[in-house]
Amino acid sequence: MLNIIRKNAQSLVIQAVVVIIALVFIFWGVGGKLRNSSNAMAVVNGKEIGFRDFQQSYDRAADQYQQQFGGQLPENFLKSIHLKEQVAQQLVQRELLRQGAEAAGIHISEEAIQRKIKMIPTFTRNGHFDMDQYQSVLEQNRLSPTTFENSISNDLLLDRTTELIGDFAEMPAAEMQHWLNYLDQELKLNYAEISPKAYRAEVEVNDTSLEEWYGAHKLSYKTAPQAKLAYLSFAYDDFAQSETLSEETLRSYYTNHLKEYQVPEKRRARHILFKVAEGADEQVKAAKKAEAEKVLKEIQAGADFAEMAKKYSEDSSKDRGGDLGFFGRGEMVPTFDQAAFSLKAGGLSGVVASPFGYHLIKVEEVQPEKTRSFDEVSATIREKLSQKDAHALAFKKASTTYEAIIRAGSLAKYSEQEHVSIAHTEFFAQAAPPEMTMVKDAQFLQAAFALRKGELSSIVETGSGYAIIFAEDVKEPEVPELAAVREQVEKDYVQEKSKELARKAAETYLASLKEKHSWPAGLEKKEGDYVKRMGDSELPEIIRKDAFARLGLGTLPEVVLTQGDLFYIYEITDSRIGKSELDESKRKSLEQQFLAAQKNVLLTSWLGQLQKDAKIWINNQMLQ
Repeated sequence: MLNIIRKNAQSLVIQAVVVIIALVFIFWGVGGKLRNSSNAMAVVNGKEIGFRDFQQSYDRAADQYQQQFGGQLPENFLKSIHLKEQVAQQLVQRELLRQGAEAAGIHISEEAIQRKIKMIPTFTRNGHFDMDQYQSVLEQNRLSPTTFENSISNDLLLDRTTELIGDFAEMPAAEMQHWLNYLDQELKLNYAEISPKAYRAEVEVNDTSLEEWYGAHKLSYKTAPQAKLAYLSFAYDDFAQSETLSEETLRSYYTNHLKEYQVPEKRRARHILFKVAEGADEQVKAAKKAEAEKVLKEIQAGADFAEMAKKYSEDSSKDRGGDLGFFGRGEMVPTFDQAAFSLKAGGLSGVVASPFGYHLIKVEEVQPEKTRSFDEVSATIREKLSQKDAHALAFKKASTTYEAIIRAGSLAKYSEQEHVSIAHTEFFAQAAPPEMTMVKDAQFLQAAFALRKGELSSIVETGSGYAIIFAEDVKEPEVPELAAVREQVEKDYVQEKSKELARKAAETYLASLKEKHSWPAGLEKKEGDYVKRMGDSELPEIIRKDAFARLGLGTLPEVVLTQGDLFYIYEITDSRIGKSELDESKRKSLEQQFLAAQKNVLLTSWLGQLQKDAKIWINNQMLQ
């Protein structure tokens, strides 16, 4: 299989550039006539992907989008972006990768999975992995340990597979020079910007044209739905009863949760970093290590560590004499962590290697592990238990109230019978709620705008408490009369028409430039300096990209370029290979980037071969 990879891999520069920024998983297809499996979302080479896995992945993806939109997704948004198809595609691709890695003899051990999970900060408490925290986070996200650990295994498998296949990548000197010439290519251009602002005065507005235009665009002025609500709120703060919690209750909680109040050992240390760039050769590493050993001898001979750090350290702590402050176990990279926590206060390490280079470490102070006393945390415990009780009491009250409303027959009748005051709103749109704490809550709004006129909600949980909502009235979206929105319509009309005029002018200018091969009269010409493909430039990016894409095809754009409301034309006046001088570190950095591109090409080729040979069946009914 790896021979196929080497044979099929391509090394064209432009392809590599695309691969750098593209997703590795770009392959998708439906294989032959596999037997239908009604409980499977897909079958990949005989391996089923269950509907449950698909649904959980889909729900998590949908939740992420919902959070991004503040709890309320635009109508049919998930369908419009084909989220179900995206999720199905991802699951099939992961299974292809797993099978391909397994066939190539690549496996992930249970120990590797455990190490990865223990390094995730979300699952730690007081600096250490906490099983209760781990299970709690998974439950909150509707994940089983098996599902999550399989996901971690797949992630590690991708990393391992990418690394192993990448070992076959090469960067010949001739190709490296080709890359450098490609990046060092320079162009000089003249260009013009044509803006609609210059044509606004030419737009004539009259009743006939405006009415005709509004008739074609009136749906864009459609009003948002509005609701007029009555509601009861049960705020958590109204049910807080911290004064009723006895000291015995607080002490009992403290005793049963001592682990929560353990403060792990911390150390305050200084360090001197002799920085080594990633991918540096052995000669550079040896020189840095020798420098570290030389400074270590000076410190051992009596030199002040802080002063030596100010002089030699190659990181941001040097101005503080290398002072890193206090840190706990696991907060530093493993080799640094192990060295720092093996020393006593005042202790000096030897030369310690890490992914950042070489360190000299001096421990200044040690704070032993301790457990915070009951007196220190009693107020926090009281607040925590009070809030917990408040949530329960608020929900209990909301539940009994809801039952009473149902028995009464309506919210209004319940209010009359029980002499309970009901909160009311005027009409408002979901995007512009009134300044009322409960009403502004995203969950409240989502529930309220799902109601039809005369409907009562169920109990709605919000960030500040519970609510019961009644939709007194609902205004459906409507298209307003032109008179009601005339001012905005005129602005939009002028903007669109002036943009049309600007585009026509730009097209005329470009046609003239192509025909006469001279800059059009009356058009302001901006003369740019030489620019490269990448890097800072005052030249509009859309011009730079189009111009470099047209190298060898001509000096003028094929069509007018558009960016926002602006239009551009240009002419290439010169082309050359620049003479940038690269120092060794920059050249090494570029070599690493190019090699990474080659690695991605190899992996893409491998996945393409897997896709070509695979038999994939998709249960399209589940994607409806």
